[in-house]
Order: sequence, then C-alpha cells, then structure tokens
Amino acid sequence: MSDVAQAAHVSLATVDRVLNRRKGVKPRTVERVLNAAVDLGYMEQTERERLSGPRPPNVAFLLPKGANPYLRLLGDKVRQIAETGSRDDVPLRCFFIESFDATALARALRHHARWADGIAFMAIDHPLVREAAEEVSAGGTRLVTIVSDLPHPGREAYVGLDNQAAGRTAALLLARFCGRRDGSIALVAGSRNYRAHAEREMGFLSLLEESHPALRVVGMREGHDDRNENYRHTLSLLDQNPDLVGIYNVGGSSDGIGRALRERERSGDIVFIGHGMTADTRRLLIDGVMDAVINSDPDQIIAQTLTRFSQAAELSSKSDARQFPLSMEVIFRENIPPRQ
Repeated sequence: MSDVAQAAHVSLATVDRVLNRRKGVKPRTVERVLNAAVDLGYMEQTERERLSGPRPPNVAFLLPKGANPYLRLLGDKVRQIAETGSRDDVPLRCFFIESFDATALARALRHHARWADGIAFMAIDHPLVREAAEEVSAGGTRLVTIVSDLPHPGREAYVGLDNQAAGRTAALLLARFCGRRDGSIALVAGSRNYRAHAEREMGFLSLLEESHPALRVVGMREGHDDRNENYRHTLSLLDQNPDLVGIYNVGGSSDGIGRALRERERSGDIVFIGHGMTADTRRLLIDGVMDAVINSDPDQIIAQTLTRFSQAAELSSKSDARQFPLSMEVIFRENIPPRQ
C-alpha cells in the first residue's frame, strides 16, 4: 500500500479509503490510486473494475443505550448483518448513544457524519438534534429516522410504526379486555422527548376519551425504559390507585412492570398492554402477566432503512411519501411467533 501511495502521489490514508471504499475521495483520485495498484501488480484488473464501480454507502445506526430489550435486539441484528456481510454489501456499523440525551445524540450525528454516507437514528425531538440534523444533511450525509421520528427537512425518511395508530390500538385492546369494568388506567413511558412515546400517548388518550369515558387516566409516568424505575412506578400506582384496572407501557422494559404485578398478585386482574416482542415480553405473555404486545419487526426496520440508503439520493428525495409505516403486529399468548 505504501508503494501504491507513492506511485499515485497520495497519502497512505487515501489509499486505505479507496481500497475500503470509504467516503471523502474525489473520483479522479480514486482512478489514480487504482491505476497505480494495477500497474504495480497489487491487484488484478477485475478487482480494479469492482472498486471503480458505484460505492455502496457507509451506514451508521445510532440507538439509545440502556436496558430497553427491543432496542438491544435491534442493535444486535444490525451488528450481525455487519459482521456477516460481504464486501459488496452496504457497510454497517451500530453505536449506542446515551439514552434521552439530546446533547449526546447531536454530538454523535456530527461525529459519525465524518465517515458515514447515511445515518439511521432514533430521534429525540429537541432543538439541539434538529440543528445537528440540518448541519449534517447540508454536508451531504443522508438521514433516516427509525422507531421515533423527527419531522425536519434534513431527514430523508421515517421508518417505523404509525405511533398514534399504535396508541389507539393499545387503548382499544385495553378497553375491550377491561369489559364493563370502570376504574383507572395508568401509562408508563420512556420519555416524551421521543416523539414515538408522545404520539402513542396522544393516540391512546384520544380513543379513550372518544369511546370509553368511564376509564379514568391517572397520568403518565416516565420510567426511562429502565426496569427498576418501571417497577417502582408500578408499585406506586398500585398503592395510590386501588381501582387500577389497566396499564399501558408506551416504551420498553416491561419486565419491571410485570415484576410489580406479580409481587402484588395483581397480574390476573390488571390488563397490561406493551410494545416490542422480546424475551421479557414473550415470557410475560406466556405467564399471563401481559395481555398483548404491539410489535414492529426489527428486521423490517433494518431492511427498509437499507433500501432507502441503497437508492440514489436523487430518487429518494423525489419520493412522494417521506414516511414508511411498518406493518403493526398485535401478539397474544396464543399467536406468539416461534423464536428466531
């Protein structure tokens, strides 16, 4: 590689970027490096032709760090694809960013835009993040929001559930499971800073108000997708609301809620609806602690996101729809899918 760099009159780092098809090298420089590599016998002509073709985009996935099992599952799947992909596949990397921290997410967007052609991220609806998105997209890095959206000209598309519809679906299920019982309903979320959680809450409350006014909502508790916080919130809700008949977990880490319901021996009479088909919610469904799980297939999220980045930027920008809602799965104990 040093010989190639010397013959092409470029740095060793530039040769590395060309051979590994990274961003930031002008086309004429790529041609000069590849010609030098062939002339020196460093590579065959067939390899040169492959490397001179269209370069697959480098893609970074930025996900919140923490104990949310669904997001960890999504991250594991991205990393598995990254480790098993061939050299001609879209190069993937996955990074976990401090949860609920707009400053950390904005910093990560700017940092990874140095090497990534596209960034998929679970957005925090905050001015710092919107400013970073505008700066990064203006610099040529394409942005796709996943799971939670950030309506902003800088982002190219959103891939995830219609979260308001998901919240309405949860309310419908919970009210029907409650039957004719009156009582109070509690919501637990990660944080309203994630638009997904705020939209689910909005949809949930709107349907209850329209169709089930006898069910009294006692408010939203933010557990930051932490099982221990969710556990403490649930114990408090049970103590303060003797007429509690249902809980909707807007976010993740449902096992904390399930633990509290088991300890208080309330899992049989409180309707419990949550999100994300993972090991913890699977066990809660089987044990009868949860009644239903609203799920979006993480494989679909990854596939649709990579499809967006694989398309030419010009084609993607002309799309009529910038939102790509995923199909919503509603899973009960009797239709649990087999383990993958």
